[in-house]
Amino acid sequence: MTSGKGGTSGTETSGSGDIVRTLELLWETGRRPSRGPKPALTLDQIVDAAVRVADAEGLEAVSMRRVAAELGTGTMSLYRYVPGKGELLDLMLDRVQRPSENPADLGDGTWRAALEALGRATLDLYRRHPWLLQVNQSRPILGPSAMDGMEKVLARIKPMGLSDPELVSAIIMIDGYVVGAARTQLYHQEAERRTGLTDAEFWEAQTPMLEKVLASGRYPLMASLDENTWGPDFDHFGFGLQRILDGLEAFVARRAEERGGEKKGGEG
Repeated sequence: MTSGKGGTSGTETSGSGDIVRTLELLWETGRRPSRGPKPALTLDQIVDAAVRVADAEGLEAVSMRRVAAELGTGTMSLYRYVPGKGELLDLMLDRVQRPSENPADLGDGTWRAALEALGRATLDLYRRHPWLLQVNQSRPILGPSAMDGMEKVLARIKPMGLSDPELVSAIIMIDGYVVGAARTQLYHQEAERRTGLTDAEFWEAQTPMLEKVLASGRYPLMASLDENTWGPDFDHFGFGLQRILDGLEAFVARRAEERGGEKKGGEG
């Protein structure tokens, strides 16, 4: 199990708390603290504090005790608002994944621009909150952020003309690609932190041997590659994202042709 900020081991699972109680808290339909003195905290303050701890110290640092310390209060006072860490985690997920209120953030109005913007925004989300990669979200609790985000994206990509399962699959495809890219970037950061070597220092250490190997003639294609091939200037993430969108564009065009053929056939 990886510890520390940005660890990549899966350590938590969405939906591991009381699902009904979590949904009540997310949608603000549940019971409020009613006994004792006037509440000194709000649920929002607790969730925000938990996110701060996870961002700074990693998800494994998040506990009811640690969050209480962050807020300068006693641990038991938190239980008046949230049952435990399982429910708190789902509230944290909903908080950080709140979609932008600016329509322009989903591009120029085309479905392709919307999916590209979604991909880049999701990558940025993982960069800001790397602990998200430690959470198994295969069965997410659907709070307002998840529902609002899905609604906004579906509204933009509906003109693709695909079936409902295919529209959802297009979103899942983008998300899967982004998760892989984000995980790779995080591994990069962890490697530098754990070894104490920068990326440049790591490859410089291999250069003398690699130059000999490439000069041997054993790997002519590798030796013929442009010296900038492995440089940092090429946007590998953007290249891959555009190729996924190219594939979707071809599929959308094919579907449009099929519908046009069916229409002509029906008219005949």
